[in-house]
Amino acid sequence: MIHTSKMMAGLPAVAVLTLCAGAAFASGGEAAAAMPQDGSPWWYWPIILLVATFIMGVIAVLGGVGGGVLFVPIISGFFPFHLDFVRGAGLLVALAGALAAGPGLLRSGLASLRLAIPVALIASSCAIVGAMVGLALPTNVVQICLGVTILGICILMLTAKKSTLPDVPESDKLSSILKIYGVYREESTGETINWKVHRTPIGLALFVVIGVMAGMFGLGAGWANVPVLNLLMGAPLKISVATSKFLLSITDTSAAWIYMNQGCVIPMMVVPSLVGIMLGSFVGVRILKVVKPTFIRWMVIGILAFAGLKALSKGLGF
Repeated sequence: MIHTSKMMAGLPAVAVLTLCAGAAFASGGEAAAAMPQDGSPWWYWPIILLVATFIMGVIAVLGGVGGGVLFVPIISGFFPFHLDFVRGAGLLVALAGALAAGPGLLRSGLASLRLAIPVALIASSCAIVGAMVGLALPTNVVQICLGVTILGICILMLTAKKSTLPDVPESDKLSSILKIYGVYREESTGETINWKVHRTPIGLALFVVIGVMAGMFGLGAGWANVPVLNLLMGAPLKISVATSKFLLSITDTSAAWIYMNQGCVIPMMVVPSLVGIMLGSFVGVRILKVVKPTFIRWMVIGILAFAGLKALSKGLGF
């Protein structure tokens, strides 16, 4: 049974994002003009979007991927919305989950501020640049780049292996200066683990690229954060996942303001998307207990590959 307290934890995030979305598009006429003009009633596409994002929310939890990674390629590829509006909504979809989960992850000690602050400073700054570049480029170019990126994510999911507790012989000089280390308690074993990181300069350099891509495509960056933090820098898997989730609340906020400032956020898209994703997430958590993870992993990879090819063909004009 889903406890009411857990459901209520996500409501402040939805409220904040809904208010931001409303402020971004105060003019109802502009919002209506941006919606598909196919003669359907005003409520038709929001309801379809609600159903689609509900299913995405379920799949995102089962597949262990962020909602934004599924939202942008699928909605841009199969719905009659302009890519700019889809990317703006995608950032807020990713941001909703991060805002809901971030405080709890910090209180539990799993999300590390020592690790998050230098990464967030780089990634959020670059996300602003990425958002500005993405809005300046022609739509077909962004579609092609999005398709290539989604197919790259599929390859990453196929090949990447996550290490629960990587072997880090010693901290490098930069991580020692920044004091990136910590202690957490592994509840499954009762063990207290001291962790540290290495290869910090390379990791921080990669977050420049991750930040630009997050802002440019509106995907969120959880798909890239965890491999870099865990496999490259050597942070434990739980610390990497929790810190990545917390990072989205900073990185995606920076990029989302650029899309809002340019009028690329429509409440009629954002509100049903947020509600659908979060309701789907609650259901996905329950299904996760009984479903086979291998099947879900292949299903997510298949959906992303199909959506990536669709975005690529759409950008190429096929």
